[in-house]
Amino acid sequence: MIKTFFGLLIFTLISCQMVGKEHGVNFSIENKSDHPIENVRFTTSEHLHELKFEIINPNEEVSDFLNMEENRNDGSYVIEFTRRGENKVTKGFGYYTNGGALEKWAKFQIKNDTVISEFGGIRY
Repeated sequence: MIKTFFGLLIFTLISCQMVGKEHGVNFSIENKSDHPIENVRFTTSEHLHELKFEIINPNEEVSDFLNMEENRNDGSYVIEFTRRGENKVTKGFGYYTNGGALEKWAKFQIKNDTVISEFGGIRY
């Protein structure tokens, strides 16, 4: 009887933690390059929701939450931006499965010649 009680208690606590969790990923994009980056877009490979930033100046960081409620497939995160006077850069990073983020957050650093990504915070 006591084992059943504690089993139900643990199940209830775990279930309550799952209620209200948003489907998506927190992210930040930091411009560590020498020039502003423009027309910044963050989305998934399914292109269902996206967030746009007109300009991110050097040493500036932006952050937001990417809604993934409608995502249903496996895919990756996509970041697009334009360096001043250059062509558009499109990069794919990370992985999500069955429309769900595997991590709680994603961080991107845009440098002069590369983009560095970091993912963390176990979702499940």
